[in-house]
Amino acid sequence: MRGKTVEDNWLSQSIGQNDSTQSMKSNFSKQKQKRNRGNITKVLIPLVAGVVFFILWEIQFFHTIFQLKTYQLPLPSVIIEAIRENFNTLVNFMGYTFAEAFFGMLIGSSLGFLVALLATASPKWGKGGLTIVVALNAVPIVALAPIMNLWFGNEIGSRIAIVTVTTMAAMALNAHKGMSNVNPLSLDLLHSYAANKVQVFRYLRIANSLPYVFTALKINATASMIGAIVGEFFYASKGLGYLLSNSIKVAQMPLGWACIVIASIVGVVFYLIIELLEKIFMRWHPSERA
Repeated sequence: MRGKTVEDNWLSQSIGQNDSTQSMKSNFSKQKQKRNRGNITKVLIPLVAGVVFFILWEIQFFHTIFQLKTYQLPLPSVIIEAIRENFNTLVNFMGYTFAEAFFGMLIGSSLGFLVALLATASPKWGKGGLTIVVALNAVPIVALAPIMNLWFGNEIGSRIAIVTVTTMAAMALNAHKGMSNVNPLSLDLLHSYAANKVQVFRYLRIANSLPYVFTALKINATASMIGAIVGEFFYASKGLGYLLSNSIKVAQMPLGWACIVIASIVGVVFYLIIELLEKIFMRWHPSERA
């Protein structure tokens, strides 16, 4: 009787453990299915909304509401035809504009990060650098363009300089916030290990600033395209902004809208690339583990 009792207890414990394991697997499977449905919904809803928007545009629904003519707001089919007819020119000019945006953002973000480092390491002097960067960012692009053209000439350098100035502030402010808002307990832990200032920056402040840095990069991805295109309105012989400006002047609105569509696609792809890099380099962050 005693042996049967021990065996019965063992069997009941094993069954209970199996039931618990199966319950955990079932809950995990349900959560996975729920996440998958949520991901599908996130993609499906914007896709359907976009399709409906373009259908309404094609049947001139917006033209009727806002009393527009088709030469003022070309139909999507006409814009697609303009892209097809001028595809080589648009791709060539897109590469030129993207180069301005990319190198300008790279230089501006790097300078902004250095300003943030200085402001965090030496608040007495660094805060002045942050103020200057913010003041430069407040200057309109239309005012910067003639000055940069005078300094750097009528080539790609002037637009890179414009983008550099317009992208410094976002990186400087975000990176400085990330380096400053560190966990006091983590800071005390490093001090207890006799970490010097360089080690504190390397292992704590810079690592803590990475989420803020990628936020600034995503902001700059779109801001750089805007800066490059607007800069081309004034002094340029190539680029999407130059082509857009000339198309409007000669009333070739489909080609002008084709430039807008291509610029939007490039801006979105640029943003998605940075978002992908964020997921790769930020796997350790809690927001990427969820």
